[in-house]
Amino acid sequence: MTRALDTLLARATDAGEVPGVVAAVANRDGLIYEGGFGVRRLGGPDPMTPDSVAWIASMTKALTTVALLQLVEEGRVDLDAPAATYAPAIGEAALLHDFDAEGRPLTRAPGRPVTVRHLLTHTAGYSYDFASSAIRKYMKATGLPATNTGRLAALNAPLIGEPGEAFIYGISTDWAGRIVEILTGKPLETVFRERITGPLGMADTMFRLGDRQMARRATVHGVTEDGTYLPSEMVVVQEPEFASGGGGLYSTASDYIAFLRMILAGGTLGGAKVLGPDSIAGLMTDQIPHLTVPALGLMSPMGPRSADFFRGRPTGWTLGFQQNREPTPEGRPAGSLSWAGFANTFYWIDPSTGIAGVFMTQIVPFFDPRAIKLFREFETEVYRSLA
Repeated sequence: MTRALDTLLARATDAGEVPGVVAAVANRDGLIYEGGFGVRRLGGPDPMTPDSVAWIASMTKALTTVALLQLVEEGRVDLDAPAATYAPAIGEAALLHDFDAEGRPLTRAPGRPVTVRHLLTHTAGYSYDFASSAIRKYMKATGLPATNTGRLAALNAPLIGEPGEAFIYGISTDWAGRIVEILTGKPLETVFRERITGPLGMADTMFRLGDRQMARRATVHGVTEDGTYLPSEMVVVQEPEFASGGGGLYSTASDYIAFLRMILAGGTLGGAKVLGPDSIAGLMTDQIPHLTVPALGLMSPMGPRSADFFRGRPTGWTLGFQQNREPTPEGRPAGSLSWAGFANTFYWIDPSTGIAGVFMTQIVPFFDPRAIKLFREFETEVYRSLA
């Protein structure tokens, strides 16, 4: 496996398909592959290594979900209670259904309350501004700040769907993170360190980068119309009003594979118990069998595209992960868990085979065709090597 994966990833970076990539694969016993290729920044001297610090964006959601499930285990949160029980502002969210002739938003009360389970399964009705033209129009009309500003007011966005009726990808996990902060009385960063990243030895997983992490940070590269990669100075807001439980973390492949191994191993790793069996069962079980996760519509300088992880095959969502209901061409069995981050970072957990993998580039926008092609080739080679 090592020789085959090294060859694949080195070829891709040497050919300029991606500026840099780092990847890891593990089973329940430990790491079985780790490698880094290319550079942290195009034109720079620093190589991409397993300890390169990357913005993992929506891969943050899995840690926020785990933190909230820990509170469920402690009896402090009921998954089926109205989320406003714990974060009253959620109860004030109106449902945006239209705009008047002058462009003013028209809203009404939703037909049912948003529950904590709705937040974790992305069925609350919240969207992201980058994914909804209606939310962008609402922002223009009302001055609502963008979610990436780190301002608490950004969470006061309206719903665009009735709770429980559709999978809509959005700020639901940011609200889940706020519930964790409200109930613990601590910043999300502190909760993660005390309850997840500290026990698992994930020393480079954080919202606010220290000097050591900043020195190893991989540059986020933008894409031009002709597909050229351009290094940027993009860094997540380091002094936000709230830490984005939906997308604010930095991490490394070495750190994140430890987190995935904990899930794969049933909630405990290296003697550190992070989750109990009921929580793990919830993370392994489709919570929306009557729905399917839709492809995400995206805009890019290279043209519009659809982020369809499974090429039209139906998928569900557990309490924390997308779950494929059918086997994939790459070799991933049905019932596996996965998700990704906006800078083209990807991971999967395969309980059936007993492996987990993580693959990180730093390219925006999401679902860059070269990055997703390489990720799929990487996963295919992992399963071929295990056969």
